[in-house]
Amino acid sequence: MSLFGKLFGKKTNGIQTKTQTEKEPEHAVIVYFDYGIEGLEPIHQLGDKLEKVISDNNVGEYDGHEIAMDYSDGSLYMYGPNAETLFKTIKSTLEETKFLKGAKAKLRFGPPEDGVKEIDVEIE
Repeated sequence: MSLFGKLFGKKTNGIQTKTQTEKEPEHAVIVYFDYGIEGLEPIHQLGDKLEKVISDNNVGEYDGHEIAMDYSDGSLYMYGPNAETLFKTIKSTLEETKFLKGAKAKLRFGPPEDGVKEIDVEIE
């Protein structure tokens, strides 16, 4: 693709399309929680559930988790075009998970940079 094509996108049948280097604004839902369970099976089961509900509803993607080496705490990472829609889609799954009681979900409404709107929501 030419330099101009990379800068201005590619036309297909006269319609302007985005190149792979251009992306829609990426929102995020990141959940921070206390884990305290020996082993990873519960977090893997939750990951499978989140991946399915997000995929089935076409609201983004589940990107995985991080767990401290001592199993004390962790984080879940999900991304999509609308953080609010993504959170509403996964909220009941999060609330049904015992180890997420009292967890904090950060909804980020844009890319990870200064000045982007973020809100915190407690998982009940």
